[in-house]
Amino acid sequence: MNKSKLHLLGAAMLLALGSTSVVASPAPTLEQVVESRSDKAKARDEYRHPVETLEFFQVKPGMVVAEALPGGGWYTEILADYLGEDGTLYGVNYADDMWARFGFFSPERIKERVASTSKFPELVAGFSKDGPEAEGFTFASVPASAEGTADRVLFIRALHNLNRFEKEAGTMTQAIEAASKLLKKGGMVGVVQHRAPESASDESVQGNRGYMKQSDIIKLFTNAGFKLVAKSEINANAKDKPSETDIVWRLPPSFNGSRDNPEQKQAMQAIGESDRMTLLFRKP
Repeated sequence: MNKSKLHLLGAAMLLALGSTSVVASPAPTLEQVVESRSDKAKARDEYRHPVETLEFFQVKPGMVVAEALPGGGWYTEILADYLGEDGTLYGVNYADDMWARFGFFSPERIKERVASTSKFPELVAGFSKDGPEAEGFTFASVPASAEGTADRVLFIRALHNLNRFEKEAGTMTQAIEAASKLLKKGGMVGVVQHRAPESASDESVQGNRGYMKQSDIIKLFTNAGFKLVAKSEINANAKDKPSETDIVWRLPPSFNGSRDNPEQKQAMQAIGESDRMTLLFRKP
């Protein structure tokens, strides 16, 4: 049940009680928003911990939030209802020329991914008719009207590919600079990222396997002028102990390499989704 449905339910209850005036129902809590989603969407809450994560990032209704790489909208759905009509939600995508760098997207798929940026407001409207204002753009095309407006920028499992192409295209630098442009003074960046052991070699944590070192992420943001506010183990998974060659997509829900091997797939399912760092930084 989305926010508009919750409002209608509240109004209906008032009418049933014979109220002579219409009183707006209170905005849903974060817990109510998360619980109102479909069972399919909620299936990954066990590993993604959306309530605890957004509370750690101190996201509140009415804020201006930039979501990096919204994709199909798993977090967008929650943010759209929770931020409410007084909020604003930006969807920030890869620069258009980055999609071809992966090497496996067809021209048609690249065209779709580029088009998804401008269609971000449609994605938000599909989740909540009473939701926030929405705008889509890329890390390379932050509009002047959005600069200095954001309370939060969220990089949720979004940094590995940016780091993967940093040496050849400066993609990570571009994304962090975009975050700084977007944020108000005192605004904060929330990071959730697949975590490699600190003992992992530098060559194995460049992003192509999905994993990065927590110390490297902290260094990237602090070198860019951000201050580390807090660390959390909300999204940790001690069962995930990747080797130097393991990719994060071997785990659920992707099961790369084990889809046709029931025994290996069961072993990956027993591990669960990846071990993830959860970090919060502030722009001075």
